[in-house]
Amino acid sequence: MHNRTSSKKILITLLGSAAFMLPQAALAQQLAPEWSPLDDSGPVYGSAGSDEVPAAEEEKSSRRSGARKGPRVDVTPYLEVQQVALTSFRDGSNDVLTYTTVAAGVDASISTRRAEAQVNVRYERLIAYDNGVDDQNLVSGLARGSVLVAPGLSLEAGAIATRSRIDGRGASPTNLVGNPDNVSQVYSVYAGPTFATNVGGLSVNAAYRAGYTKFESKDVDLPPGQEPFSTFDDSVSHLATASVGMQPGELPIGWAISGAYEREDAGQLDNRYEGKYVRGDVTVPVAAGLAVIGGIGYEDIEISERDALRDAAGDPVVDDNGRFVTDPASPRLVAYQEDGLIWDVGLAWRPSSRTSVSAYYGQRYGGDTFGANLTYQPNNNFAVNVAVYDQVTGFGSLLNDSLAALPTSFRVARNPLSGDIGGCAFGGAGGFCFNDALQSANSASFRNRGVTAALASNLSGWDVGVAAGYSNRRYLASAVGARAELSGLVDENYFALASLGRNIDERSRFDTSVYATYFDPGFTGAPDVLGLGANAAYYREIVRGLSATAAVGLDSFRQEDFDSDLTASALLGLRYSF
Repeated sequence: MHNRTSSKKILITLLGSAAFMLPQAALAQQLAPEWSPLDDSGPVYGSAGSDEVPAAEEEKSSRRSGARKGPRVDVTPYLEVQQVALTSFRDGSNDVLTYTTVAAGVDASISTRRAEAQVNVRYERLIAYDNGVDDQNLVSGLARGSVLVAPGLSLEAGAIATRSRIDGRGASPTNLVGNPDNVSQVYSVYAGPTFATNVGGLSVNAAYRAGYTKFESKDVDLPPGQEPFSTFDDSVSHLATASVGMQPGELPIGWAISGAYEREDAGQLDNRYEGKYVRGDVTVPVAAGLAVIGGIGYEDIEISERDALRDAAGDPVVDDNGRFVTDPASPRLVAYQEDGLIWDVGLAWRPSSRTSVSAYYGQRYGGDTFGANLTYQPNNNFAVNVAVYDQVTGFGSLLNDSLAALPTSFRVARNPLSGDIGGCAFGGAGGFCFNDALQSANSASFRNRGVTAALASNLSGWDVGVAAGYSNRRYLASAVGARAELSGLVDENYFALASLGRNIDERSRFDTSVYATYFDPGFTGAPDVLGLGANAAYYREIVRGLSATAAVGLDSFRQEDFDSDLTASALLGLRYSF
């Protein structure tokens, strides 16, 4: 019985790592219900792309720890008033600017036998007094939910509203106070059904997801000689997946056949990403908890765009927002095309129910590809997850993928000075970061490779979150179209962040965070950008429902021979929670 259970778990890991042909988050959504045996050996993760613990396993863990688990609905709306002061030390200036913010928000979590969801959303009105700050309306939030509508059939949804860097060659602020340069509002939402059932000894899965992403325009100051590229506008994306397979038991090996169709239609230059995939995978157990994994399949990917309208001089025409005006009469220009066989081989190791490691090497996208995943969760208060990834995608699809990988229970680390959600969210199964997706809002599709590692813990009353990552984007644009300068361009992004918080007593709490980013834009003559930031906040309940906040922060960025800034900020505020 032990060997058979271990084989099941190895097959789970195989499907997460060997199915690199699908976006990680989509595969997590699709396969998690199918390959999660409800035994007594502890939580089993649905795939390497998702670290979420299935609800049934969380319930068993609660029973083992003696805690009672039942329906829980927590909804806390609030109103907030804050006074902010900031000063910039750029060019020796020490002017102090002030403004007031009035905010309304809601923090809600739902956990029942049929539904799980978490919503953290906030609307803020910034009221300026000085010429250096403008009145603004800001929306920020993160939501993720799942509801079981029938046996085996669930509806999944997620949404994010935040601010993202526009152009990687520009400023890199972290504490977004006042009028930060090179950031703008972005919204993304997705929803769709997932289905899982057993037919005899076969496990059958299917899933569909539709998403929409919108990015607001804004001017950016760039280094001398650098021309602005056309930033992302909006896109509609679709993803459909299906799989059938059998766990080891009746046969000495496990097997699965899966397929997917993915498409993203973006507004800029009618950019289109379309991918079709099919493959088969096998798991060969070689020892308890260890298996050789492998798969072979076929992919067909095409990325295309139209040209921009041209003026009399032959230059692309741009609209009032600085985006290209698409020429509807232009033929489709192929930016990337790859079709043929794909394959991979690797190992999956599951030494215990709390530890999972997998790695693969193969051929895809016309060359070498590799990936790996590690998940370690020794108890409910500590978790580490690491992912090495490789995919072809676009800005909208990548943001949707990041949302879909988010569990239905998480901890949002809001910046106390600006109210923005941080680059990562932390939960009982580790950290889940958006830094990769939000490093820049380029409108072209790209091949995205990198690694992200995160740690989340709650030990001795301390809430700790640590994350770091690296990503490499190679842009895929037509060499004869309006974005020819992006064709083959490679940029690199490094990030690290850490947060620490603790309840001082029953009525007060302290939180602090530090951030660091380093961006190499890849453009000739464009300097690298280093960004550093830190903030700290103290929260105190005055009377029931009414609390006060005091926060301070430092933020800096540096671009050699172009621009640097150091900003200090402070905040005092009152919140009333209903």
